[in-house]
Amino acid sequence: MSIQSEDVLKIAHLARLGVDEGEVSSYASELSNIMGLIEQMQEVETTGIEPMAHPLDQAQRLRPDEATEVNQRQSLQANAPDVEDGLFLVPRVLD
Repeated sequence: MSIQSEDVLKIAHLARLGVDEGEVSSYASELSNIMGLIEQMQEVETTGIEPMAHPLDQAQRLRPDEATEVNQRQSLQANAPDVEDGLFLVPRVLD
């Protein structure tokens, strides 16, 4: 796929990007090269290949889901002006 200078200007306008007129042909050439690479990648036969989350065969190192902090609710709410059932009470903002 070949990207023309007009295409670059249209894309730049849609993306609200300022493009220097002297570099438009360079951008068009680079975008055409990228599109050519994408076309080459589309031609690769991938039938029967399972998608991977990572190129290396590694398992996620997950830590156990355990509480590591002690419950400090009483001490943290000691200075709050209004508390009810362990919740902070705040003034109403919306009517």
